[in-house]
Amino acid sequence: MSGASAVLLNGWVAYCNESKQRLLEVRPETLAKHGAVSEPVAREMAEGARRVSGADFALAVTGIAGPSGGTESKPVGTVFIACAREGKTVVVNLFNPWDRETFKQVTSQQALQMLRRTALKSAS
Repeated sequence: MSGASAVLLNGWVAYCNESKQRLLEVRPETLAKHGAVSEPVAREMAEGARRVSGADFALAVTGIAGPSGGTESKPVGTVFIACAREGKTVVVNLFNPWDRETFKQVTSQQALQMLRRTALKSAS
C-alpha cells in the first residue's frame, strides 16, 4: 500500500522462542514459566516491539492456529493479542476455533481493531 511507511515503522515474525527473545526482548524466564502462548509473553512482545522500534504503539499476537499444537489448557484457537502504548499495555485472550486460514484472518482483524480503538482513545 502506498504511503504505509508513514505509519508502519517495523514488523517482525518472531515465530520461535529464540526470535521472541532476540528481536523483541522477551525474557527467557517468562517463556519458561508461562509458555509462548500466554498473556505475559504477548505483553513482553508488544512492549519489546514498541521499545525496539520507538513506535507510539505496538501490537503482538501469539496463538495456536492449528491444526495441531493445542493442549487441554490451551486448545487450538487460543490466542493472546497485546497492544502497547506509552504507560499501558492491554492484553486480551480470545478463542478463535476455526481452520488455520480463518484463524489468521480473524485474529489479524481483531488485532488491528484493538490498535484502532487504542489509538482513538489516546487521541481523545
